[in-house]
Amino acid sequence: MTGADLDPVTLEILRNQLESVAAEMGHVLIRGAYSPNIKERQDCSTALFDADGRMVAQAEHIPVHLGAMPDAVDAVLGKDPKPGDVFVVNDPFAGGTHLPDVTLVSTVAPRGEVVGYAVSRAHHADVGGSAPGSMPPGAREIYEEGLRLPAVRLVDGGQPNEAVRDLILANVRTPDERAADLRAQRAANARAEERVGELLDEHGDALLDAFDAVIDYSRDRIGAEIRELPDGTYRARDVLEGDGVSDGDIPVEAAVTVDGASLDVDFAGTADQVPGNLNAPFSVAKSAVYFVVRAITDPEIPPNHGCYEPVSISAPEGSLLAPRPPAAVVGGNVETSQRVTDVTLAALAEAVPAVVPAGGQGTMNNLIIGDRAGEFTYYETIAGGFGARPGKDGMDGVQVGMTNTLNTPVEALEAAYPLRIERYALRPSSGGDGRHRGGLGVERRLTVEADATVSLLTERRRTAPRGLDGGGDGALGENLIDGEPVPAKASVDVPAGTAVSVRTPGGGGHGDPAERDPEARERDRRDGKVDASGDGPDDDRRK
Repeated sequence: MTGADLDPVTLEILRNQLESVAAEMGHVLIRGAYSPNIKERQDCSTALFDADGRMVAQAEHIPVHLGAMPDAVDAVLGKDPKPGDVFVVNDPFAGGTHLPDVTLVSTVAPRGEVVGYAVSRAHHADVGGSAPGSMPPGAREIYEEGLRLPAVRLVDGGQPNEAVRDLILANVRTPDERAADLRAQRAANARAEERVGELLDEHGDALLDAFDAVIDYSRDRIGAEIRELPDGTYRARDVLEGDGVSDGDIPVEAAVTVDGASLDVDFAGTADQVPGNLNAPFSVAKSAVYFVVRAITDPEIPPNHGCYEPVSISAPEGSLLAPRPPAAVVGGNVETSQRVTDVTLAALAEAVPAVVPAGGQGTMNNLIIGDRAGEFTYYETIAGGFGARPGKDGMDGVQVGMTNTLNTPVEALEAAYPLRIERYALRPSSGGDGRHRGGLGVERRLTVEADATVSLLTERRRTAPRGLDGGGDGALGENLIDGEPVPAKASVDVPAGTAVSVRTPGGGGHGDPAERDPEARERDRRDGKVDASGDGPDDDRRK
């Protein structure tokens, strides 16, 4: 039997069982993790790959993690993996994305022969480097960002490699937390091998045939969806607001070409790699494009390697999206990925205007607070406004684009860290006006109750999320320390009692504001989504 011989009912059963393996991996990781960043915010992703390194099934976790996972598996395939091996990797130039995202790749060999790989990727709140949280805004080299791990065996043939484990823990500020989170990742990967073994017992080699079949099915479905797009080349340009070293705009350009069942994205015209940390490894750029393709096609298509086959991506070597080592890259994963998403969607808005929303907040609003003694490290990406859609308002206070995390609940945050939340609320009038209103940003204000370092990696502080089809722009974001504005990218040592506020951008509006339903406007006022003085962001918010 081959994948082509599987009848549709059997294929659907096997596909769902494989996806349930990836989902259960995620549940094990989240339940078993120690750090609030993983167990509360769920800043992690899990997936199952075949023996050739092709993604077969993924959990619906973090887009920037999942699209880049194949590069981590490719790095492991070159290390002669054998049953019982678990590799750890975070090197952005050899399979990783940025250093805090630590990936474990385990062989899946329930019968003694490798039939696939279980992969978990989780954002660890600290992996060393020059600042607590390992995301220093002013970094000029990757060496400042933390411990860099090429694919190395954390477990060798079933035996833990204590030397590698000790090396990792000696180079991080919160070693007990890191050790616990790594154990959770190992447990998640082990669960995958257990479940695949059960499926092999149930289905025999038909399970392995299903690996090919589900990939073929997704490739054909995505190809058919792309074929429905009008052929042509569509272009867009946007900017990043400085790289943490200098403040000048950094252009990101995309040309999207649709030709039959194939889609090509060329980033020629994008800036050369920069001195600061907004350089994004090519795997991150690929992740952003894959996310956009998934966003404009049928969401019921199974997400796996087949979805990527009709898509080609290129970026000039030595550019912002294909930097050469030892470039700093930690901000590229979180902020540049968002801009790649924005420009790719903006280009496709011409091709499929009925599908693409107005600009979302376009940033992850990264906030990192920790002490240099290694007592605590808090990391969070903060939600904002989703752009209005062609037939619907945008969503308020959600993660947008390349991240898909939850917030840290106030109670969990205050229990785990010397931090006190003073305000957590939607920002009235921060969504762009239009026939459909952009989603609202939020304000998160907290007091730091110990001497600490506050680091911010943010965007959309001077270039607003764009409205579409005549809709108004969303409100700019703003960062404040003790009430005083600070740059979009900053690292500041603060004493106990300092107040930190992050006001996140709103989403752009869609359509002519004059065409907004009067009942919808009245509902906006009644629900407090606009200030009493107006229907959209005021002039100060747009500056």
